[in-house]
Amino acid sequence: MSRTALSFAVLLPLALSACSSSPSSDAAASAPPAADAPKQCDAAAAQWAVGKAADQALVDKAVADSHSSNARVIKPGQAVTMDYRQDRLNIEVDAANNVVAVRCG
Repeated sequence: MSRTALSFAVLLPLALSACSSSPSSDAAASAPPAADAPKQCDAAAAQWAVGKAADQALVDKAVADSHSSNARVIKPGQAVTMDYRQDRLNIEVDAANNVVAVRCG
């Protein structure tokens, strides 16, 4: 057998095995998310806060209801970062500290 044919005979099964899925990878894809997986914000669950005064109790309840990891209260004209975080709740307030919008990011 030539050297090229021998190399091909050894490498072909390795290359083909890389294309097949293993049972462990299929099981991981269908498994529920781990407890330490990042949280996902759901702003719809905190819309009840719009129109209310943004005190600490409201912020804490909105974070819990929206399943967020944290929140930031954004005042009019306040500079904020534009990075999107799926686990953060943004609570926008007016000059009187009343909630005008609740969104994720």
